[in-house]
Amino acid sequence: MIILEPAWKSYVVETTEPVFSIDECNKIIKLGRSLPKEDAKVGSAAKKGKKSIEGIKNHKLRRTDIAWLPFKQAHWVYSRLEQWMHTVNNRHMGFDQLQIGEYAQFTMYSKNHHYDWHTDNSLEMSNSPPVRKMSMITLLNDPKEFKGGELEIFSLSKKISLKQGHALCFASFVGHRSLPVTQGTKLSMPIWFNGQPFK
Repeated sequence: MIILEPAWKSYVVETTEPVFSIDECNKIIKLGRSLPKEDAKVGSAAKKGKKSIEGIKNHKLRRTDIAWLPFKQAHWVYSRLEQWMHTVNNRHMGFDQLQIGEYAQFTMYSKNHHYDWHTDNSLEMSNSPPVRKMSMITLLNDPKEFKGGELEIFSLSKKISLKQGHALCFASFVGHRSLPVTQGTKLSMPIWFNGQPFK
């Protein structure tokens, strides 16, 4: 017997209303710009025994500047993200016991910055990677401030351009990419929601 997914489920969801208002987006941008900036790496941080493992720099695959939003300085941001996590999960994805376990990322895509095809999961289980089940990317600035930078989901033949304050949610195992920015700077905020290991 073939087991079928229920018709209500969707592993790719674009919000139809803003997650954050324009004023709130500007507050997040102000905070993000005040934080230490780093050159983004490929591969999520993980642990092997007691040793922490960091990702590697690979500008052919990924070129962008990032900062991490501390829980204490952005508690209201995480509260809102948690609300949307539950709403989207309950209506569309149905993962068990999602939670916020990682910092949200403040991401700055300048001209020629991009992130090629990837998933948000790791296959290196020996490194004990975080169990990411749902990813969410919120656009923080006005899309008139940049060109390019569209999101693409593997197997969907369309480019996704978000409105300011809106988000794209998808299962973390779904392949996706951010196309190169050709003009201006795109500011976004990815976050990954964790859960128990898949069974």
